Amino acid sequence: MNGKIKIGLSDAEIKILATDKNVEKVSRRDMAKIIARKQIGATTVAATMIAAHLAGIEIFATGGIGGVHRNAENTFDISADLVELSQTPIIVVSAGVKAILDIPKTLEILETFGVPVYGFGTDRFPAFYSSKTDLKIEQINSPQEIANIFQTNKKLGFRQGMLIANPIPKNDEIPFERMNIFIEKAISKANKLKITGKSVTPFLLSEIVKLTTGKALKANVKLVENNVRLACEIAKALNKNKL
Repeated sequence: MNGKIKIGLSDAEIKILATDKNVEKVSRRDMAKIIARKQIGATTVAATMIAAHLAGIEIFATGGIGGVHRNAENTFDISADLVELSQTPIIVVSAGVKAILDIPKTLEILETFGVPVYGFGTDRFPAFYSSKTDLKIEQINSPQEIANIFQTNKKLGFRQGMLIANPIPKNDEIPFERMNIFIEKAISKANKLKITGKSVTPFLLSEIVKLTTGKALKANVKLVENNVRLACEIAKALNKNKL
């Protein structure tokens, strides 16, 4: 906003980001352009990681990270979020990855990049609206242990971030098998409309809200609240280690 990276927003600024049609979706490659032109941009996970690192912030919560899109073997549509996690030391707490993605391929790339991925209180990778998939991950149960591993990673000189997959509470979830039906319908519509690039994710998420008659939006709010709670506990643990 106004030619600067803005961390912390007023209610009025949040409303602008939510409603102004001129707000750009900003990842690493877009940041300099938006700042130089003094435009308004809403950051992806990748750009948020950069902003946080520049400000000395070590952790943040989001809904779900980007990843490898379905049919990526033909489109090569892979989110810059994965690259950023490989090179910027930030803890990202999310409800796994967005359910619209190819989750096995996303996890494979994170493994290749050496990004630590832990399930908080679960050994099954969550999928945004759904608390679990059939994909196994390493379980971790303590915010303090997450803080210890992250800080040890930095002492070793590693530059990777860390992904903490925090499942949506079961009372608020939409089971993955059911959710996948809505996702396939949304993807089919996007393909028919020839929607590509950075427009794909916003279109799919919006379409899924319509197909689920608003249940997906309610789940989205609940999972973000849940992620923020955990991120706050980890932040306290990080601070405790520095005292």
